[in-house]
Amino acid sequence: MRVFFIGFGQAGGKIVDMFLAHDKKLQSNSFRGIAVNSARTDLLGLQHIEMKDRLLIGQTVVKGHGVGTDNVTGAKITADEIDTIINAIDVRGTHDVDAFVVVAGIGGGTGSGGTPVLCRHLKRIYREPVYALAMIPAPEEGRLYSYNAARSLATLANEADNTLVFDNSAWKNEGESVKSAYDRLNEELVRRFGVLFRAGEVGKFGVGEMVVDSSEIINTLRGGGISTIGYAISDVISKTKPKKGLFSGFMKKPQEEDSLTGEDKSAKIIALVRRAMLGRLTLPCDYTTAERALVLVAGPPNELDRKGVEKSKSWVEENIAGIEVRGGDYPLDSNYIASVVLLASITNAPRISELLEVAKDTKEDVIKSKDRQSTMFEDAIDPLFE
Repeated sequence: MRVFFIGFGQAGGKIVDMFLAHDKKLQSNSFRGIAVNSARTDLLGLQHIEMKDRLLIGQTVVKGHGVGTDNVTGAKITADEIDTIINAIDVRGTHDVDAFVVVAGIGGGTGSGGTPVLCRHLKRIYREPVYALAMIPAPEEGRLYSYNAARSLATLANEADNTLVFDNSAWKNEGESVKSAYDRLNEELVRRFGVLFRAGEVGKFGVGEMVVDSSEIINTLRGGGISTIGYAISDVISKTKPKKGLFSGFMKKPQEEDSLTGEDKSAKIIALVRRAMLGRLTLPCDYTTAERALVLVAGPPNELDRKGVEKSKSWVEENIAGIEVRGGDYPLDSNYIASVVLLASITNAPRISELLEVAKDTKEDVIKSKDRQSTMFEDAIDPLFE
């Protein structure tokens, strides 16, 4: 899948930088991307996005210092400079792109406000689907960040073709601050979504028996709403052939050995897919409310098993609300097998409900605060001038 990433804001820029770093390391050339920010220092800190692809916006308003968690200003600046952003995307090339992915941490200002604006304009201009990859803040980051995230997420629901969510609070370790965990969290995110977006690539092992190409992913995400990803990994155990000896004639026939090995592979894949779906999702949720799903198993060709993938798809279909479950295998050169399960258009995520509740209370407190400010000097003496 050829993806055009737009990293919006500090977190978005860092993550796109990591996506491109992984792409260069694997020499796959599937990803391209730019970074957009209102803070100059954040853009200078990137390493793998070329300088010409780093776009500073809002210079006349915030002088390159960022919008300071004010996502309304972030949205306004993006709307004012949308032509500049679109031109930068066109210059990079879009003729062979399968999808646009706008990446942002939606608790701050630039990414939170700008991402929905950019998604709206990308959908208006291009025929390719436009997805948002949004990181939502942990509760301890503050109520303002939760308020910003809720407003941005509610807007993205209408502007993006689908919003893939990564919950920071679900992934940081107990007692660990989100700030100290950022690099590790970003790595977790890039690993999971990187495997998904690379599905269908033709490598030195060719394509899988059951190919998952870009259309499979696009059809899974086409219903809109919010989606989450599960991931599980298993080390490959290399099987050594038994040496021929005195009792070799009494051993099982080769056909029976192959049959048993095939069953082992199938069981291993089913167990991996179960772990991916029932384990820690990028956004913890009630997986039974998903409308569609996609199952992807990646690893060495001799460890992949069609029967295991088929059974895994059937198991997933039995456990979600909808009936659309796509899937396949992705052969690659590695020493492990990885399973990715994409759960699309979920309708019950406690973390999102909590975020909306905090935002509602915060909005009421903001209104009360403005009222207190306006009444403080009502009974004071006359001002020097009107």
